[in-house]
Amino acid sequence: MALSIIAIICGLALLVWSADRFVEGASAMAYNLGVSTLVIGITIIGFGTSAPEILISIFSVFDDTPNLAIGNALGSNIANIGLILGFTALIVPLTFASKLLRQEFPILIFASIVLAWVLWDTQLGFIDGLILIILLSAALTYLVRFSKTNEDDPISSELEQEIPHDMSTLKAMVWTLLGLLVLIGSSKMLVWGAVNIATMLGVSELIIGLTVVALGTSLPELAAAVAGARKGEPDMVMGNVIGSNLFNSLAVIGLPALMTQFSVSPSAISRDLMVTLFFTVLLFAMAHLPRNSCCHITRGKGFVLLAGFVLYQSLLYYQVTIK
Repeated sequence: MALSIIAIICGLALLVWSADRFVEGASAMAYNLGVSTLVIGITIIGFGTSAPEILISIFSVFDDTPNLAIGNALGSNIANIGLILGFTALIVPLTFASKLLRQEFPILIFASIVLAWVLWDTQLGFIDGLILIILLSAALTYLVRFSKTNEDDPISSELEQEIPHDMSTLKAMVWTLLGLLVLIGSSKMLVWGAVNIATMLGVSELIIGLTVVALGTSLPELAAAVAGARKGEPDMVMGNVIGSNLFNSLAVIGLPALMTQFSVSPSAISRDLMVTLFFTVLLFAMAHLPRNSCCHITRGKGFVLLAGFVLYQSLLYYQVTIK
């Protein structure tokens, strides 16, 4: 038990560190090669923030614990909206003006609906994975094309501050490779520890993915979101959440499905997928209604999101303790 707990703690710490190094290195390398700021934000930073979830899901599926992968993806989406955005808006209300984000919102809604469709029969395979990855590719292609005609988007200046401008290409390559290698090793370590804990406690891998893994990977992002909001970067905060949820919905579940076929727990569909859809639609409604407060997440809205997240976690705890 002690060794498994250490593996989870060290795995989470190394995941956060390596994901940051990977994003910094890849962003700097792309910047040095002349890639635009918005394209870097949409692709590299979007992928990098979800890289831990992607690798955890792939290892989970091949270790025959697919529900850890599903719990990780759905739990991260719920935590991104309920915990990260809810808590951040409670501290610093978020007003975003990015046209790019307004394009991403309906794409995320559609991606969530497609995800629900492929998960509904509790079976995932190559065709399901292909559908999700094709949708992700189409979404990224559309957003990249849109960004090229909106280079002055407000989020661009906020992204500019996140990309290292003084890092040499060689150093960027080293950080990218090192970050990726540590990401792989720490993901494997975390999955091993999480599966052992679940087995010893008699708790399902799904619950471990929804709680320990999802919360563990979200807490550093929570700190970064609050810091970003305090620095006056609300578009960046919102963009990270929407982009991460888009990758979680399509890549985190789609890539493992491309590699192998696996089954999903029915409770992940009836409970956790429904909560994910609810939070996604709720965020869309909050960001657009009422019309005179469009694109504004107030403290009151933040409280509702955070309260919903706490209620959901309480439900998970209750269902585990009554078994």
